[in-house]
Amino acid sequence: MSIEVNVYINALYETVYMTALSTLFVFVLGLLLGSLLYMVHPNGLMPRKTIYSVLSAVTTIFRSIPFLILLVLLIPFTRLLLQTILGPSAALPALTVGATPFYARIVELALLEKGTYLKETGFAFGAKARQVMTKILIPESLPSLVRGITVTSVTIAGYTSIAGAIGAGGLGNLAYLYGYARNRQDVTVIATVLMVLFILGIQFTGDRLTKKLSHN
Repeated sequence: MSIEVNVYINALYETVYMTALSTLFVFVLGLLLGSLLYMVHPNGLMPRKTIYSVLSAVTTIFRSIPFLILLVLLIPFTRLLLQTILGPSAALPALTVGATPFYARIVELALLEKGTYLKETGFAFGAKARQVMTKILIPESLPSLVRGITVTSVTIAGYTSIAGAIGAGGLGNLAYLYGYARNRQDVTVIATVLMVLFILGIQFTGDRLTKKLSHN
């Protein structure tokens, strides 16, 4: 029995939907958390050793939880928030929580790299810590931040395949439910090719944007 083209299109759309929305949430939350980690870092703008130790530990713990386990752990929260644990939208909480600590670390490292010499320049001109962060460090770190969110987005795309295999939809669901479970190698191969093309598109777009920002 052949599978209609619109089934592949719908699966691809669901994967794009989960990846794009999660990446947006992760970018905002990861930028906030990463900036806070940098601010209170021993070499940051407002060093607070105890606060940094706590934030760093929590970030590391969440980074260390395998995505499949995190997906299961967040089922009660997802059901409470969305009244369902099935479908693309139901995967968003786990995708966001799973990838935010990863991106936050990238943000922290990017700011530490630039902050080594730029923060003193900002303070010398009388800028406040908030101004140094928002008007100097973040703008100067944009190429690294975009490069980081590109890597994170690729990771999220991979996570959607895991989420899809247990009911979130997308290409992962297509490959497992219509391919593996029904012994249809052709479906699995097509779903895999579509996923690879999608990830290549993310990487290409991110590389072009990073290059443009670097030149600016």
